Amino acid sequence: MIHRQRKQIRLRGYDYRNVGAYFVTICTHQRRCTFGTVRNGVMRLNDWGQIVAKIWRTIPEFRPYVILDVFQCMPNHVHLILWIISDDAPNVLPENVDVVDVGQRRAFALHQRQTEPERGVKSKSLGSIIGGFKSAVTREINDLRGEKYPPIWQGRFHDRIIRNERELEAIRRYIRANPANWREDQDYDAGLDDYLNNIAPT
Repeated sequence: MIHRQRKQIRLRGYDYRNVGAYFVTICTHQRRCTFGTVRNGVMRLNDWGQIVAKIWRTIPEFRPYVILDVFQCMPNHVHLILWIISDDAPNVLPENVDVVDVGQRRAFALHQRQTEPERGVKSKSLGSIIGGFKSAVTREINDLRGEKYPPIWQGRFHDRIIRNERELEAIRRYIRANPANWREDQDYDAGLDDYLNNIAPT
C-alpha cells in the first residue's frame, strides 16, 4: 500500500499549551494492524488494544489540566480529541471557551500539521501529553510481550487545532464512523481533509 507523505509540519511559534480542543491521530509502527480487527463495522480490541484504551482513560488522573473527548482505537491508528484547560479550574471547561479562539492565535494555525518527534517538548503541552500516553502504552505492552521490538508507534503524530463547534462535531462524527468505514479507509487519513472541507468549511 502506498501512503501519502504529509507536507505539513508543526507550526513554529505556536504554544501547544494553549487552552482549547485538539484532534490527534497516532499511527502504529509501519502502520501495522496491531490493536485488533474490525468485524462487521465494529472494532474488536485485542489485549494490546485494550491497553491503549485503558491508558487513554487514565490521562486525567496524572494530568488534571486535560479533559478527554472522543476516542477510537483502530487496528493501525488511534484517533482522539482532548481538551487542554486551565490549571486554575482542573476538569472544568472555561465558560467562554468552547474551542480554540484561532482569531487571536494566528489564523494560519488552522491547517493540519504533523508534529515533530517527542523530544524537547514543553511541560503540559500537547506533545508532552501525547508523548506520555505513547510511552505508557509502550511500557505496558512491552511488559506483556516480554520484549521491546518492534516498536509500537510511529515517531510522530498528527494534530489539528479545532477551530469551531461545527468542526468539533464533524470530527467527532468522523472518529465515531471509523470502524464502519474501515474497508474503504484503511489508510487512516484518506479523505479526511476533503471531509472536513465539505462538512466544516472555512
